[in-house]
Amino acid sequence: MQILWFLPTHGDGRHLATTEGGRALTFDYLRQVAQAADQMGYWGMLLPTGRSCEDSWVTGAAVAPFTKQLRFLIALRPGLVSPAVGARMAASLDRAVNGRLLINVVTGGDPVELKGDGLWLSHDERYELTAEFLTVWRRMMAGEAVTFEGKHIRIEDARLAFPPVQHPYPPLWFGGSSPAGIDVAAEHCDVYLTWGEPPAAVAEKIAIAREAAQKRGRAFTFGLRLHIVVRETRAAALEAANDLIRYVDDQVVADAQKVFARYDSVGQQRMAALHAGDRSKLEISPDLWAGVGLVRGGAGTALVGDADTVAKRLLEYRAVGVDSFILSGYPHLEEAYRVAELLFPRLPLSHGAGAAPATAALNGPFGEIIANERAPKPVLAAAS
Repeated sequence: MQILWFLPTHGDGRHLATTEGGRALTFDYLRQVAQAADQMGYWGMLLPTGRSCEDSWVTGAAVAPFTKQLRFLIALRPGLVSPAVGARMAASLDRAVNGRLLINVVTGGDPVELKGDGLWLSHDERYELTAEFLTVWRRMMAGEAVTFEGKHIRIEDARLAFPPVQHPYPPLWFGGSSPAGIDVAAEHCDVYLTWGEPPAAVAEKIAIAREAAQKRGRAFTFGLRLHIVVRETRAAALEAANDLIRYVDDQVVADAQKVFARYDSVGQQRMAALHAGDRSKLEISPDLWAGVGLVRGGAGTALVGDADTVAKRLLEYRAVGVDSFILSGYPHLEEAYRVAELLFPRLPLSHGAGAAPATAALNGPFGEIIANERAPKPVLAAAS
């Protein structure tokens, strides 16, 4: 399993949909979150994209020098940048971070935001554009001089002077739940992403995407994006989850859902359908809680529970084919530590078990070292 964390470039705090318990969005804070993830042994970090966020490319380039092994999953936006410029950006940053760049291909799902960025295409037209973009981008990154004329992109003698570190290019991650999105993923991408739906629904999506790739003679791995609320007991985790939405009333939910209703993203529609705005039906699957999606677009579900239970639920997703998990929690700095400390020892990670044990001398007048007989042991199989 590969565990990634999330860099909150849109802001952070202790509660959703309020400034209560919020904290200033500064570069110093984002650096702290990235360094915490790096030091705790996360495999990578997702930087979100959109007009409510700091720019992911600039932020990634700024925080990467303060980390050692962390990979950065950064959004490439077809239609907002040309494939030739996007290729230079990706190759340059991959070289700057010595091969630690991952590419998140984001077609976009909010027509209002996209128009604000100058993109006026319909849902399926955006995926047509994405397919053309990736055709040119992949060929350029592989070292070709590219001339291409499609429905949306026309380019002549596009070249890349300096190749990326990773060959032929940094891995392409992609999430799209519609048939058009799955077709693009199957043709071009390396990791297919989905949001945290119940395991049976995730298994169904994985089967459809895998079949689409196989028809093209390709294969990819699968990633899952969801939030985590983990504590030492289930009661404490439920209390923490409910505290996240302490200031969320019915009007706030209605206003948020009205905004999400304008999206033409099938993935967002699936997220909204999980709870339908009903606060009384938020546990949509054992330990899978949809409270985040009441007011947050995109990933709207969280696994909530004690560490053993959450680990087993993650392994259930692994059993249906998920290899990579992009996790997050509020506030992201504290929860990066909590998730790593409680979950990493219970999971079979491809990137080790996190930071080394503390070496501070805790004996003497300020405390003494006591052997912990309750130390968690790795869980290597999904719950039955």
